[in-house]
Amino acid sequence: MTSSPPSPSPASVPAPAAPLAPASVLDLAPVMPVVVVTDAADAVPLARALVAGGLPAIEVTLRTPAALDAIRAIAAEVPDAVVGAGTVITPVQVADTVAAGARFLVSPGWTDGLLDAMKASGVPFLPGVSTASEVVALLENGVREMKFFPAQAAGGTAYLRSLAGPLPQARFCPTGGITPDCAAEYLALPNVGCVGGTWMLPGDAIAAKDWGRIESLARNAATLYAR
Repeated sequence: MTSSPPSPSPASVPAPAAPLAPASVLDLAPVMPVVVVTDAADAVPLARALVAGGLPAIEVTLRTPAALDAIRAIAAEVPDAVVGAGTVITPVQVADTVAAGARFLVSPGWTDGLLDAMKASGVPFLPGVSTASEVVALLENGVREMKFFPAQAAGGTAYLRSLAGPLPQARFCPTGGITPDCAAEYLALPNVGCVGGTWMLPGDAIAAKDWGRIESLARNAATLYAR
């Protein structure tokens, strides 16, 4: 009768690998679609079109009554999407959007109270800045990833390029007035991880429920790194 090989001692059993840290929301794709949903029924097919086109990080803005339902539907039905909430300006909105399934938060600006709520939320967040003093204040609070808004009106690529020297720790998602014509210039900057935009979401395509067109526009936006 053949004896079974001895069981390995606990010390010889390799420990399970530590789970990989999630990528920064700034690194998921070159463009973060900024979505305004007026009909929650459009949320899931719209998100599926964006993900199929290579843009998984989707910011759903809290500008319409349908926004929370849209976030909830995308979180439940589009597992490959990383859905976030945009235009977050109060601690109550932080709580409501995270409860609905938002996996990151974006604000056009910040206050101490809003920043505390976002820090306590347990999800990544991008507070909005448009001045060097705001950037320094966030760095002092341990925040290194931010939204630069309104990007074009606040100085555009020239302003961000000027910040890169004295404040290289800060990384940005510029949003506001960005088009395909200038997006690549932003993405070439060392302190820009991605840009936020709406050009892959034309109103007439959404009204016509032309998800194929939105997927095509998203696919073009997803290639901006290579250009």
